[in-house]
Amino acid sequence: MEDFFSVANKRFKSRLIVGTGKYKDFEETANAVKASGADIVTVAVRRVNILDKEKPLLMDYLDPKTITYLPNTAGCYTSEDALRTLRLAREIGGWRLVKLEVLGDKKTLYPNMIETIKSTKILAKEGFEVMVYCTDDPILSKKLEDAGACAIMPLAAPIGSGIGIQNKTNISLIKEQSSVPVIVDAGVGTASDATIAMELGCDGVLVNTAIAEAKNPVLMAEAMKFAVISGRLAYKAKRMKKRKYGSASSPEENLI
Repeated sequence: MEDFFSVANKRFKSRLIVGTGKYKDFEETANAVKASGADIVTVAVRRVNILDKEKPLLMDYLDPKTITYLPNTAGCYTSEDALRTLRLAREIGGWRLVKLEVLGDKKTLYPNMIETIKSTKILAKEGFEVMVYCTDDPILSKKLEDAGACAIMPLAAPIGSGIGIQNKTNISLIKEQSSVPVIVDAGVGTASDATIAMELGCDGVLVNTAIAEAKNPVLMAEAMKFAVISGRLAYKAKRMKKRKYGSASSPEENLI
């Protein structure tokens, strides 16, 4: 049976979400997205050309009618900037499903959770369906869900670091307590990181830099596709119990 991924009452086949930044051009972006099999792509509203028809438009390469655009607030450091950005996205494209991130500083790019929670409450009241980038803190993640987030997106590690999941325990706790989808966002470096996230039970993984900065982005996008599928299957299969000592694969009765 097909294993669909649902967020904000919308159903998707792929559990991999792909970013559209850092590629050398829109053609490479489109080829990587196609190879990834992703149904959702994130778009940094403040950094992407939306209005100037004289310049290349992402929409010419990725059709919004066939793939879901997820406007995000990359580059926003205050609640006011984030709110303004997403209200603009709604006015321009009618987007209500959005990704919120309010950064705390330019060195770590860690989220400012006070501003993030405040913004989530306001956006939810305004009718937005908010997927929220956050720290891997179970307590604050629960507050985001209570504030109206439709998906919790804890970081695996700092944005663009590529060092993989640093706190599997916290990610597991967040998934265990959440009644909305949990999507690992930021810090994934290679396919095995995505697989680990899915084996922990996460509902999805968002990847940008690990694909865009690979020597072969299209090939890495395809690797991420299968990594997410593999991790999801392993989670559903329920792994064997870990043992302290060896255990023979064959029965010991009637040995020759």
